[in-house]
Amino acid sequence: MKILWFTWKDMEHPLAGGAELVNEEIGIRLARDGHEVVFLVAGFKGAVSETIRNGYKIIRVGNRYSVYYAAYRYYNKYLQGWADIVIDECNTVPFFCKFYVKERNFLFIDQLAREIWFHEMFFPINILGYLVEPVYLWLLRDRRVITISNSTKKDLLRYGFKNGNIAIISVGIDITPVEDINQMAKYDEPTILSIGYIRSMKRTHHIIMAFEIAKKDIKDLKLIIAGGYDSKYGKKVFELMQKSIYSSSIIYRGKVDKENKLELLRKCHLIAVTSVKEGWGLIVTEANSQGTPAVVYNVDGLKDSVIDKETGLICKKNSPSEMAEKMSELLINREIYYKFRHNAWQWSKEINFDRCYNDFKQTIENC
Repeated sequence: MKILWFTWKDMEHPLAGGAELVNEEIGIRLARDGHEVVFLVAGFKGAVSETIRNGYKIIRVGNRYSVYYAAYRYYNKYLQGWADIVIDECNTVPFFCKFYVKERNFLFIDQLAREIWFHEMFFPINILGYLVEPVYLWLLRDRRVITISNSTKKDLLRYGFKNGNIAIISVGIDITPVEDINQMAKYDEPTILSIGYIRSMKRTHHIIMAFEIAKKDIKDLKLIIAGGYDSKYGKKVFELMQKSIYSSSIIYRGKVDKENKLELLRKCHLIAVTSVKEGWGLIVTEANSQGTPAVVYNVDGLKDSVIDKETGLICKKNSPSEMAEKMSELLINREIYYKFRHNAWQWSKEINFDRCYNDFKQTIENC
């Protein structure tokens, strides 16, 4: 088949994350199976307009904000009628392919973004995004949809999408689970990990606050924060680290490469995630694969990636005090900790890109 995929980022984009990883792994496998795949995405500073990556083609048009109109124009001029299937990926905003693409098309929705608008965009764009999302979802409610979590499916059902038109596929991770977690040595002192690009919607400052509370009960507790930043929010988080009464127990690692990321995922005792919303907590599954359980907020995506009281703990109330209580509960009770650690590791083995691709392939073949 010829597959045209509209999405606003590719894996080489500076802001690429979990959604782009899923896209790439599916794209690689589609190409291996002999399909022609073209990703139509936004450009970025220093990017070439066209490139071949891992067997699939990337065409870059416009920028973060103009890509939606630029992709519409490019499609009409060069790609109309080329594809057998068109994927309209909604990663915050859809491309509205329904209204101009004649080929068979469907939506790929990683997550809905309504709450995120207030964390990632400025006034009045954030208000506009919050108000418009229900409108465009209503307009697209007759579409077939692929998504990656039951939480997003429930969201879509509330907006009028039909249950039979929504398919959930597994996600995957590009990290191989360790062979024996008992051979993976942890740091000598109990250590919490926060990892990933520091953005407002990740609420990294909640993790710092939770750490400060938990440290009152666990005197030798440490916190490692890994991830780059380039925003006012990132600077705020950095200042909080420096001004903390426990600043000597907070280590900032900055942006880390894959080797150092793996080391952190293995050696830290817990990963804490406090995002406003996720499609799926990929970083949780990655940590689990290295023998590290998670404590997370009770939000879409994160509550899908953690089985509460089996592979980790989900906060009942999304607050630093509740997060601190869960951290202490898991770290102090060693028997429960090792049980969760083992369960999380075993579950991570089921979450891989071969399964993800098979789910995806079966879905598009049945659309």
